[in-house]
Amino acid sequence: MLKYLGKRIVRSFLTLIIILTVVFCLLRLMPIEGYFQNFDKMTPQQIQVGLKEMGLTNPLPVQVTHFFKDLLHGDLGVSRIYRSNVPVSDILADKVPVSMKLGAWSMAVSLLVGLPMGALMARYKYRWFDRIGTLFIVCIQAVPAAVYFLYIQLYGTRLVGVGLLFQIDDPKYWILPVVSMSLGNMAFYGMWLRRYMVDESNKDYVKLAKAKGMSEGGVMFRHIFRNAFVPLAQYIPTAFLNTVIGSIYIESLYSIPGMGGLLVTVIKKHDNTMVQGIVLLYACVGVLGLLLGDLLMVMLDPRISLGKKEGDR
Repeated sequence: MLKYLGKRIVRSFLTLIIILTVVFCLLRLMPIEGYFQNFDKMTPQQIQVGLKEMGLTNPLPVQVTHFFKDLLHGDLGVSRIYRSNVPVSDILADKVPVSMKLGAWSMAVSLLVGLPMGALMARYKYRWFDRIGTLFIVCIQAVPAAVYFLYIQLYGTRLVGVGLLFQIDDPKYWILPVVSMSLGNMAFYGMWLRRYMVDESNKDYVKLAKAKGMSEGGVMFRHIFRNAFVPLAQYIPTAFLNTVIGSIYIESLYSIPGMGGLLVTVIKKHDNTMVQGIVLLYACVGVLGLLLGDLLMVMLDPRISLGKKEGDR
């Protein structure tokens, strides 16, 4: 376990370094307007002085080295346009916890509803519950998310008794955003768990368990569910982290002061330092999600050989 963990951490660390280096170099090719709030009013001499103070006139390898040194000390730079002279880390510290809370509740709802739904659909295959679940999954996948998000907001605000302006301290205002964000993952887990459980139900160990007198329900939930859940487990950390940073439309729709839409906003404003900090966060999230997914899958399935995983062949 420790050997596999060490390999995955080293590989993830090297991947992260490559991603950050490439992004840093690409951003240095962007127009320099993104480093000055009043670029149009500055003289060429003032621009040159400003670039020198920020270290942007140094050779690119020197800039990359300074970037990683600052990163080790938790310095992501300073926003130049979005919030002038405010550290990027302070801006993210205000917004990330809100998105984390929203993402955590959304994933909890999607797992608590999606997994039992998929299991019951497999247990009562081709019966009324399976048909209703299939209809729900098809609707969620076929209808554009923006459409049912708007309907949930339009009718849900009246049902729950909340206003359109989000209030972060009132639990009632979290209900509609959480439900909206959980629907996609709910349908995903329900659909794939049903499929995996139906596949598992045709295997020899299931026939053997039934031959020994175990009830169909016992076989379904004690053996089939556990084995069918393993392939889904690796996606849970990534899905959670992506939910946290990918709630652009929901946070904009309900005016939630989180991470949603922040990257788009700073790109439009040409705030290069903010773009760099947010891309760093997204890269860490992606790599961490893949690492945690692999580890979770290995922990749940003892049949997987740590030294002979497909990714290590």
